[in-house]
Amino acid sequence: MPTRRLLALVEFDGTEFEGFQIQKRRRTVQGELERALFQVTGDHVRVVGAGRTDTGVHAAGLGVHFDTAWKQTPPVLLRALNAVLPNDVAILRVVEVPPDFSARYSAKSRAYRYTILNQSVRSPLAERYALLVPELLDAAAMDAAARCLIGQHDFGAFGTPPRGDNTVREMYAAQVRRDGGRVLVDLEANAFLYRMVRRIVGTLLLVGKGVLSISGFRDVLEKKRRAGDSVPPHGLCLIAVKYEE
Repeated sequence: MPTRRLLALVEFDGTEFEGFQIQKRRRTVQGELERALFQVTGDHVRVVGAGRTDTGVHAAGLGVHFDTAWKQTPPVLLRALNAVLPNDVAILRVVEVPPDFSARYSAKSRAYRYTILNQSVRSPLAERYALLVPELLDAAAMDAAARCLIGQHDFGAFGTPPRGDNTVREMYAAQVRRDGGRVLVDLEANAFLYRMVRRIVGTLLLVGKGVLSISGFRDVLEKKRRAGDSVPPHGLCLIAVKYEE
């Protein structure tokens, strides 16, 4: 039976997931998506994601592709999947794509945001999705340091490659800004190393606290000194995976 390839944009709260990639006896986003597709289409469909988010990391727009012989239109499939998916996963959009399209390899960039709750009093409502840092951070200094990341660099100081040994990536945008009681770290690159964003944020926090200078941050990038510790995953969200129209 002929199949077609579809791209779905997925939003999920990663708190209760062991990451995206399917694992035996552990709850994952890929596992929930494939379970829902089987329930709707009756076929065992393999889902391919644009990336493999870590345990506890959230997503506002993760791209996944899959092949299906189901004959209904993408809007019908969108409604059917959302009807059977658990409350912490939702499909935002489904579109048909060419047979050679890949959610992973056709992606032009990935954009992440790390949210820091920078206030002296904790917030039970906000802390599910943000890291509480009571000490006042110098967001301007963090932003100046983050801009050192823009361009093509060896980011091996901040992470490890998911496969192989190539640690060179191209950072398209890097910004830190204050939004009321929050400090937002936004990074967009062609691809990221394992735990790269979380270790970059951990190092930027040292800058924000006055422990590390901007030139010291540049030294970390150049592997002249050690990076900061990786921050917890719950403040991290994959904002978007960008493709050609």
